This record gives sequence, structure tokens and C-alpha cells, in this order.
Amino acid sequence: MAEGSVDASGVRRAILDDAARAEPYVLRDARVTGTLRLDGAEVRRAVRFEACRFDEAVSLEGASTLGFAAVDGTLPGLRASTTRFGGRVDLRRSVIGERDGAESAVDLVHADIAGGLRLDGARLVAPGRVALEAGGLAMRGAVFCEDGFVAEGEVGFPGAELPGGLWMRRARIRVGAADAYAFNGDGLKASNVRMQGLRADGRIRLRGAQVEDLVSFESAELGGSGSSLMAVGMRAGALDMRFARRPVGGINLRNAHAGRIQDHPTTWPTGSLGLDGLTYDWLGETADDRREDVTNRLAWLRRQPVYAPQPYEQLASHYRRSGHEDEARRVLLVRERTRRATLGPAGKAWGWLLDATVGYGYRPWIAGIWLAALTVIGSLVFAAHTPVPNKKGEGPPFHAVAYTLDLMVPIGGLGQRDGWHWDGAGVQGLAYGLVAVGWILTTTVVAGVTRTLSRA
Repeated sequence: MAEGSVDASGVRRAILDDAARAEPYVLRDARVTGTLRLDGAEVRRAVRFEACRFDEAVSLEGASTLGFAAVDGTLPGLRASTTRFGGRVDLRRSVIGERDGAESAVDLVHADIAGGLRLDGARLVAPGRVALEAGGLAMRGAVFCEDGFVAEGEVGFPGAELPGGLWMRRARIRVGAADAYAFNGDGLKASNVRMQGLRADGRIRLRGAQVEDLVSFESAELGGSGSSLMAVGMRAGALDMRFARRPVGGINLRNAHAGRIQDHPTTWPTGSLGLDGLTYDWLGETADDRREDVTNRLAWLRRQPVYAPQPYEQLASHYRRSGHEDEARRVLLVRERTRRATLGPAGKAWGWLLDATVGYGYRPWIAGIWLAALTVIGSLVFAAHTPVPNKKGEGPPFHAVAYTLDLMVPIGGLGQRDGWHWDGAGVQGLAYGLVAVGWILTTTVVAGVTRTLSRA
């Protein structure tokens, strides 16, 4: 062997030497030739490599060991599926993987780590493949992929349990294709998922993830096409989507829940927003002026690919909980107008009538405006003409305003409608028209109010 080189078989014997007892094994500034294979071994001491270069991947599959470290080094891969680590795994500032290889750079599938996983400053190289494969990983501590962490290939934590959280602030993930997955966290369980400042040129998946506290994409840049962020069914204590710029694709939050959501109109995605089934307890304001905030939020809902009523009802509920009843009514009115576009001709006609007369029941005062305007018009016309009594000498004296109101109020009466008629066809036609309008106004008011009480 050349100076500074050690054979992997010798390293293995030294690591498993019972005479060393619990004294840590440390190797520095060495080249390790051959394959270091500790599959299924029971290692009773911590193992640490500092600034070492490995010719072949290190394999610990199914092994049981204390802490493991390979810092500031270079190795073609780390195979540690189903391995039990009694301490932390430290891979800081190492370059791991092969550009022309066929496997992942780091394999921790169903591994169990009692401490933390440190990948700060590491570079994982597996272009076109999975750079970090950690499906089903069980942690006791946190996962840190910060301080210059770069992955050339997918980073995957599907079904992993990370009670200490996942920290990927200012990390870089490059997969080379906008339709490829950069991060897979489907079914992930974690205390936090911090991706502030993350840059990823592929898609992010968090389907069914459960995060106790915060999922943060503040200042992140998502370049994935289709759905830049797929978080269907996710549950989170809080969700921060104040991206650095608009994601290239859409964001799918269908059937997700977040206690708090923060975002901003300037960084809403270029693509569509999947909001059907999304629930939240608190929604951040998009503007200082409440009316502008509602306008922004209605534009937010219009980014849905198809109409769905639930997002409007959820937003209205949010405003009601905040004590803003007028804003809630405005949202529900827009819901009905948006729904109208999905109906057939008869439904659209009835919808237009409800909207014009009572604002679908959310603006009943419109009926009062119609009533006042038509009362003025009818009174002026009837006052300018002479009515004909139905029975001479009977009934109250004619009063133009009372007569007009009597025509438009279908229930009850003021004693005017049955006492008079008109010779002129035009004036009599106006009287018939006011009767019809009265029935229409009454019907739409009842329908609108009933609709409001049953659905609001």
C-alpha cells in the first residue's frame, strides 16, 4: 500500500477488535482501499473517520453500532439500511456518491438513529437517482442539512419519523429536470420542517405528512413543474409559503390542514392552487386594508383549477371568527356568482335574478332599493292619470303611493288595488307589471334568505 493508505480489511479488524472495548475508533487523513464492509456486525464502539478518502462505498447494512462519523472526507457511498446507530451519524462536509454510479449516495432506509443526523456542508452526488434515501428512517434527534448542503439527486424521507425536526435552511437540491422530484416527504412525521431559503429545481412532495409545528418555505425557490409543492392531506401546526419568488408550477393543498398559514400575493404560484378541502384556523393578512385583503383572497381562490365551494366557505368562516361579518358575506356572494358560471341556462337565469334582486340573500337591501325606485316611478305615473273606480262611491280615496305599494305587496293589502283600474292600456300594463315585480321580489327575497340561512 502507498504511504497514507490502509486496507479496508485491516480497518474492519481494528473496528471489531474486542480488546479495544468501548474506546472510539478514529482514523484521520488516510486513503482506505478496498471495500469496508460491516454488514450485520455488532460494533461496540463509536467509529470516526476524519478527512479520509474511500475507494469503495462503506457498507453497514443491518449492523448495530454506536456513533458513526465520516467528516471532511470522500466516499463513493454509504449503505446503512436497517442499521441501528446508538449515537449520532455525522457526515458533515463530506462528498458522498458517484456521478456515474447506479445507487444512491446515502442509504438510510429503515435505519434507527438514537442521536442526530448531521449533513451540514455535505455534497451528495447521485444525478438522476436518489441522493439521500431515508424512507422509514427512525430518529431520536434532528436531521440537519444546512450550511452549504447540496444534493445532486432526490432527497427522500418518505414515512420517516423525525421528532427533532428536519432542518434544510439554504439547502440546494438539483435534479436537472423540472418534472422530477427533488424532495419526497410523503407520510413524514416531524416536529418541524424548516426549508427557509431552499433552492430546488424539481418538485417537493409532502403528501400526508404530519408536522407538529412549522413547515416553512420562507424565501425558498421552487422550480418544479406541474405541482411545485404537493402537500395533499398534510397536517401542520403552521405553514409559511412566503417564497422568494413565484414557484414555477402550482401548489396542491387539497384536504390539508394548518393551524396558521402565511403567504403573500406576490409569491403565489405561477400555476394553479389546489385548495379544495384545505382548512386552517388562522390566515395571514395580505394587505393592511381589510377590503383589499378580501379582494386578494378572492383572487387567491380563483386560482383553483375548477370551482369548489368549500374554499369559499372556509375563507368566510375565517372572517367570521375574526368578527368581520361583512367580509364573510362578500366571500359567500362571490361563491354564488362563481358557481353560477357552472350551471345550465335555466340555473344561470335564476342566479342572475337572485343576484340582481337580493344579492343571493347576502344583500337583501337591494330589494329595498328596487321597491323604493319602483314606488317612485309608479306613484308619479299614477298621480299623473285619473283612475276609474271599480265600484262608484265605494272604497277609500285614491292615493298614488299607497296604490303602488298595494300592487307590489302580494300579501295583505292597503285597500287600493281592488278599488281602482285604468282606461289606458299603458297605465294598466304598468299596474300589472308592478304586481308581477312584487311577486318576483317576494320570491327572490324568500329564496335568497332561505339559501343564506341554510348554507351560510
